[in-house]
Amino acid sequence: MTATAPSFAAAAENFFTGGERAANRNTTTFADNMKLPVHRWFRYSAGYSAEWASSLMRHWGVKRVLDPFGGSGTTCLAAQDLGVESIGVEVNPMVARIAQTKLLWAEDAEELRSRVRGVLSTAELERPVDVPTAPLIEKCFPDRDSLLDLLRIRDAVLEQRGRDNIADLLWVAFLSIIRACSPAGTAQWQYILPNKTKSKVAEPFSAFLAAGEILASDMEMRSFLLGPNHVSSTILNEDARTLNGVDDGWADAVVTSPPYANNYDYADTLRLEQILLGEIEGWKDLRSLRDALLRSATQNVGRWDAHEALESPLMAPIIDEFRPVYDELTEVRRERAGNKAYNTMLAGYFYDNAQVFQALREKTSAGAKVCYVVGDSAPYGVHAPVERWLGELAVNAGFESWSFTKARDRNTKWKNRKHTHPLHEGYLWIEG
Repeated sequence: MTATAPSFAAAAENFFTGGERAANRNTTTFADNMKLPVHRWFRYSAGYSAEWASSLMRHWGVKRVLDPFGGSGTTCLAAQDLGVESIGVEVNPMVARIAQTKLLWAEDAEELRSRVRGVLSTAELERPVDVPTAPLIEKCFPDRDSLLDLLRIRDAVLEQRGRDNIADLLWVAFLSIIRACSPAGTAQWQYILPNKTKSKVAEPFSAFLAAGEILASDMEMRSFLLGPNHVSSTILNEDARTLNGVDDGWADAVVTSPPYANNYDYADTLRLEQILLGEIEGWKDLRSLRDALLRSATQNVGRWDAHEALESPLMAPIIDEFRPVYDELTEVRRERAGNKAYNTMLAGYFYDNAQVFQALREKTSAGAKVCYVVGDSAPYGVHAPVERWLGELAVNAGFESWSFTKARDRNTKWKNRKHTHPLHEGYLWIEG
């Protein structure tokens, strides 16, 4: 069933047309956050404006907010600005750790500065280092001396692992300079592009010193603004489909952005960083992470059988509409180069999201307000009305109603090589 717009969504519509939306301030992207203290510590392309999230939570009068796709901590940091309790859930261990480290901003900034200098003193000793053998490292760091300096900083940082919270801050400072110290380019969604180079490449020692100062100064600024009695916030390295660790009925609001069904491989986002840190050796080691992620990309489906979704009662509200799209993609797949399993991906995507809504219904209070920043999809040019199907799955999970506000058009500035179907992005409002 398609529900009518709930009263809170109508109020939100007025809010955005009167301010945020009218100003077209890229509220659905992470770009604005790179100007904000703490948020800017590590660029995570997936996400939305922290200032927009704060405005929405203030508008709603939120007391406890949950983000089931916590990413690098945007919602939790924005909630802290308002004195609102928050929990973010993120399944990717490295991304969850980045978010957890951002929440350590109340640590001693001067101690961090001192430890940064200590790391650099240790790195200057020019001790032998283990150089990763993955071809990606050689492609991204052709200057051997610069690479060795970077690896010596790495080793000095990792020697402090587990010592205290400052050690985690040193880790994220190092993480933030890896790409700056490489001439390799980076695509819009953080895919590394070794064949494209940038003209400005940072020197590792000065880059790490500068990164440490950015962290320290941001810590001082945020401590001044929020004071010593700031509200607590938690990042859980858990699955959005279960939300383990969140008490039933805990949240009165959800502000989030799920992965889009656009075949973006989130597991590949931090591959360069993971290889340089020695956490993985290469592409093949991403399999376990891909299996844990929401099925929003063909790389995430593996050998999973789509019939688990097609026959599940969780898909009942949309199955009559979804099945023809699935069948069409099955046929188109046979005709297209690449033979991508978009049919299986979409089945997994909506099945997984159905489970997320079931979990959210348990973890939110009656009358909870939910905002999903989401976009539609058209793999191989076959359109999937993502926001409508997600809304129906939410109602099936026990929420009362849904509506959608378009924020912007997508796929209009250039000719897409795979399809020319116009797409959009916006806010899915759900009321419980």
